[in-house]
Amino acid sequence: MKPIIREARPEDRPFIEEIAKLTWEGEDYLARVFDSWVKDGNFYVLELEGKAIGTAKLTILPDKVGWLEGLRVHPSYRKRGFGRLIQNFMLHRGKELAEKGVINALEFATYFLNKESIAMAKKDGFKVVKRYYALGKPVKEVKPSKPSNSTISSLEELEYTDYIPVGWKFVHKVPEALEWLKKKAVVKECNGTKFMVPKDSESAFVPFRISKDYVSKALPCMAHEALSQNQKYIEIMVPEENEEALEPLRELGFEVWDNCKEPNALVFRKVLS
Repeated sequence: MKPIIREARPEDRPFIEEIAKLTWEGEDYLARVFDSWVKDGNFYVLELEGKAIGTAKLTILPDKVGWLEGLRVHPSYRKRGFGRLIQNFMLHRGKELAEKGVINALEFATYFLNKESIAMAKKDGFKVVKRYYALGKPVKEVKPSKPSNSTISSLEELEYTDYIPVGWKFVHKVPEALEWLKKKAVVKECNGTKFMVPKDSESAFVPFRISKDYVSKALPCMAHEALSQNQKYIEIMVPEENEEALEPLRELGFEVWDNCKEPNALVFRKVLS
């Protein structure tokens, strides 16, 4: 039986949960976002012999960006070309949306060790446009404190330039991003600081400013939120241009994942004509 690619359906959940359990040592976010992704649309599965063995999602972001995420293949079916099959389908889907004027580019982010995905992306014409340091600090090292709910009234509150990190999504800092953030992220306030938590994706925290003092004040409340989501680490993204903040953040107990000396989270972009 030949594999088919189709829209994900609610009954695919058991297969998706199985893939998630076998990805990133069981810490994959795919199962958590399954319902919201099905509702949002442009969420696809690769079906083989009645079983969903692969996934991919295209999410529409501000500034007409088609964001690619959730590309997975069940470990038992890897090295058989299924990843390339899904990737080709998503590229075709992106071109269809571009022809309709819905998007004008495809983007995605990946970890620097994901060599196979990076090689495939470069072959398809994607280029690195932004680089970040992904840092983590064990939650158990912080005494948690409950934050208060807050709001974001202006993009100027965010000390980021062209991209705003929202978990492992990276959103263009354009006027329409403000309303998108209000819908897709929860804003918390703590000791005079603010930070965001994505509503329906992998939950890296987004402090409104990147400095030792600011992050230090936000840490107890980020720890509270991390514990509420059964996370072992408080993860934040530091833009490459804020590299000078790394050492002060290390003094707070943060470490760059895998002790990488270079940025380890890469944002790729492919313009669609």
